[in-house]
Amino acid sequence: MERVKGNIIIPGTAQGDVLASIEPLSFWGGYDQHTGEIIDRRHPLSGENGAGRILALPFTRGSSTTTAILLESVRRGVSPAGIITDRADVFLALASVVADEMYERAFPMVAVESEIFARLQSGDKARILEGGVIEIDSSQPS
Repeated sequence: MERVKGNIIIPGTAQGDVLASIEPLSFWGGYDQHTGEIIDRRHPLSGENGAGRILALPFTRGSSTTTAILLESVRRGVSPAGIITDRADVFLALASVVADEMYERAFPMVAVESEIFARLQSGDKARILEGGVIEIDSSQPS
């Protein structure tokens, strides 16, 4: 298990399976706010479901619609449990802030160094802890 320190963008704790991509995602037309499925058929994560998982994305493509889609996914209970990124993304962060205000259900967001972000793989287990600490278990079954 690897333990890394990131920069807190939105505080909180979460745990779950990692769903990772080095490609940004447009949530408008890319993330189904009713189911959590990634529906952008050109994205590497197409067909995967982000609900309850730790979503690792470098940033989003698009605009404030990201916030609206993520906010609705929080309301419906199909949002990611947390987000790991390699930079602050205003639209991802805003969704969590508004979700906290409206539904008292924020999701944490932590930015890590690019080298750490590049090592994250779908299927890893991750825990976002207080203080921006992330525990990553990338042990794969033999």
